[in-house]
Amino acid sequence: MDFASSAFWTSLLQIIWIDLLLSGDNAVVIALAVRSLPEKQRKVGIWLGAGAAVGLRIIFAIVVTYLLAVPFLKVVGALLLFWIAIKLAKGEEEAHSDIEASDNLWKAVRTIAIADAVMSLDNVLAIAAAARGHFELFIFGLLLTIPLIIFGARLLSSVLERFPILIWLGAALLGWIAGEMLLSDMAVLQWLQANMPSWVVSVPTSDVNPVGLLPAKVPFYSAAVLGALVVVVAGYLLKKKPVDQPG
Repeated sequence: MDFASSAFWTSLLQIIWIDLLLSGDNAVVIALAVRSLPEKQRKVGIWLGAGAAVGLRIIFAIVVTYLLAVPFLKVVGALLLFWIAIKLAKGEEEAHSDIEASDNLWKAVRTIAIADAVMSLDNVLAIAAAARGHFELFIFGLLLTIPLIIFGARLLSSVLERFPILIWLGAALLGWIAGEMLLSDMAVLQWLQANMPSWVVSVPTSDVNPVGLLPAKVPFYSAAVLGALVVVVAGYLLKKKPVDQPG
C-alpha cells in the first residue's frame, strides 16, 4: 500500500464522497421504516438497520462478480423497491397499532433489510470501482457507511416526526431510485440496444459495466421521474382513510 501515491489518496477521497452520497438512500429507508416506533425502539431499529445495511454490502462484495452476470437482477430489485416504497408511503405501520411493539421493531428491521439488499449492489460496485484493487480502501469504504447511515437515519427520523410531508418525499426518492435501477439492468439495456438504440449509449466495458451500455439521459431521468410518481400516486390511492365513527 503506497500512502504517498496520488492515486491512493484520489481513491480514498472518491470513496468518502461516494459514501456521503449513497449512504443517504439507506438512511432514508431506515428513517421511514422506524418512524412509528417508540423512541427507545427507534434507536435500536436504527442500529440494527445500519448493521444490516453494512452486512449486506459485505455479502455483495463477496459475490459481486456473480451478481453482475445475472440478467434481470436489477428489474427484480426495482420491483421490490417499488413495493417497499409504496408500503412506506401509505403508512402500513399505522394500520397495525394493535401489534406488540417488539413485532413492529422486527417488521421495521425486515423492511430495512429488504430495501438495503436491493440498493446495496450499486453502492458496493461504486466503492469497488473507486478502490481500484486496494482491498484496504474497499473495507474502509464499507465501514465508513456505518456512522454515516446511523447519524443520517437518526437525524432524518427526528425530522420526519416534525414534518410528515417529508415521508412522501422519501418514498418518492425510493421510487426514483427504482426507476433508475429498472432501466439500468443488463438485460433491459441489451433489449433497448436491439429495439430502441437511441435510448442507450455505448461506453467502455468494465467490471462495473460488463455490457458496455448505459441508458441515454432523457429515458434514464424519465424513468426516474415516472418511478417517483408511481410510488406517490399508488401510496396515496392505497393509503387507508380513517373510518368515521358512528355518532
